[in-house]
Amino acid sequence: MISFTKPEDNLKELRLQDGMQVVDLGAGAGSYAKPSARMVAPGGTVVAVEVQRELLDRLKLECEREGIKNLEVIWANIEKLGGTKLRDASMDRAILSNVLFQADDQLGTIRETARILKPEGLLLFIDWSDSFAGMGDLSPKLISPTDAQNLFESNGFVFEKKIEAGSHHYGIIFRRKGV
Repeated sequence: MISFTKPEDNLKELRLQDGMQVVDLGAGAGSYAKPSARMVAPGGTVVAVEVQRELLDRLKLECEREGIKNLEVIWANIEKLGGTKLRDASMDRAILSNVLFQADDQLGTIRETARILKPEGLLLFIDWSDSFAGMGDLSPKLISPTDAQNLFESNGFVFEKKIEAGSHHYGIIFRRKGV
């Protein structure tokens, strides 16, 4: 049986609070961005960064319909240093879910995440642990939890803890090293 965790359950691990600035990198359809926006409201903001403009347009419309006023969208490349157009050390929390396995420049993605996250800020990292029926063979692109941890730790992050992310995913909370 396929089981996925709810984004809200994973987001609890980030200890989101009113007033925080959160970035969802590779936000897709907004499954993390929208609940994050609700969790940091009314004083916080969530920035959904996505390379597919049509997904951002749809997300923006859904937020308007649902009355979510504290979510901003940015059409940008998260794989380039400076590609998100966000200021250095401007985000309290970052989300990188189901993105790294499909990035052409994984190191660039990690470095851009480190650049925009405040020192001691937290990152929720979720990725596929295996493939499942209907998704095809993802195995050549998958990153093991150990390899992911090594990549993040060698690029400005400290391992905090593993989280339960469903039967086909793994989750890790990282903290941005202080400067």
